[in-house]
Amino acid sequence: MSVFIKICGLRDATTVDAAVAAGASAIGFVFARSPRQVDVDQAVAAAAGIPATVHKVAVMRHPTAGEWEAVRDGFAPDVLQTDAGDFARLDVPDATVRWPVVREGGDIAARDLEGTFVYEGPSSGAGETVNWEQAAALAEGRRMILAGGLDPGNVGRAISMVRPWGVDVSSGVESAPGRKDVGKIKEFIGAARAAE
Repeated sequence: MSVFIKICGLRDATTVDAAVAAGASAIGFVFARSPRQVDVDQAVAAAAGIPATVHKVAVMRHPTAGEWEAVRDGFAPDVLQTDAGDFARLDVPDATVRWPVVREGGDIAARDLEGTFVYEGPSSGAGETVNWEQAAALAEGRRMILAGGLDPGNVGRAISMVRPWGVDVSSGVESAPGRKDVGKIKEFIGAARAAE
C-alpha cells in the first residue's frame, strides 16, 4: 500500500510546486499561530498550482467560527485539520473532509478514530516525536496520519514500526523555523516511499 504523505506549513508557490512534483499526497497550510502561519490570500497564491489529485489542507487549532468561515469561504480547502473537539462548533460543509487531531497523552475517544485522523504530540509543529509503540497500537486497522518529530532520517523507521496510513512532516523539512528546504522535502518523500 502506498503511504499517504502530507507536507505541512508551506507558504509559497515555489515550495508547494516542488513538494507536489516530488510526490506529496497533501499540502498543509497553517492558519493557526505559528512561524508557518499564512493568511487566506497567501494560501490562495501558494496553492494556485496544486492539482485536484493533491489535497489542500487547512490546518487550524481552536479557530473561532469567524476564523474558520474566512478560510472556508476564501481558501476552499479540501480538508480541515483541527483538534478533535473543535468540529462540534464549526460549520464544516459535507464536501470538506474532516481530519481531527488526536494528541498523545490526551483523551482519545473511539469516535475520533473512526475516519482519517492525525496523531501527534501535545504541541503542533514543535518537532516532538510521539511514542511509536503506542502509536502502532492505535494505528492498527485505522487511518492514522502519524505526525510529530518526523524527518528524512527517521521516517522510514517510523513507517516500519507504526505502519500508519500516512505521515505528516513540517519542521523536519526546514532549514529554519518556517523556512522549508526543497532538498529535505524530496529526501523525506523518497525515504517514505522506500519504506512502503
